[in-house]
Amino acid sequence: MISIFFIGPDEGERRVDAPVGLSVMEAAKAAGVRGVVAECGGSLSCATCHVYVDPACLHAMPPMSADEDAMLDAVASERRETSRLSCQLLVSENLDQVRFQLPETQT
Repeated sequence: MISIFFIGPDEGERRVDAPVGLSVMEAAKAAGVRGVVAECGGSLSCATCHVYVDPACLHAMPPMSADEDAMLDAVASERRETSRLSCQLLVSENLDQVRFQLPETQT
C-alpha cells in the first residue's frame, strides 16, 4: 500500500493508503475524501477531480497529456502550475507520501 495525503480546505490533512495501480481519484473516492467529486468517474470528460500537487513532488508525476491539459482549462477553481486531474495519476511507488491539496470548489 502507498500512503498519499489529501489536504482539504475544511478537513485538514488526511492520509489514504491505496494499492498500486488505482488512480489517485479512485483512492480518494474509496476513502470518502470530500472535495473530489469525480462526476465522470475518471473518463477525462470533466474537471471535478482537480488537485494541486505538492510542488516538491512534481518530478514524480507522469507527463500531462494534451487532453488533460485542455480539461484543466475548465476547472472551477484557479488553475495553477501544479494543477492535475487526479483521475490521470496512478498510485505508484513514486507517489508514496505525496500530498495533494484540494481546491476550494470543484463545481
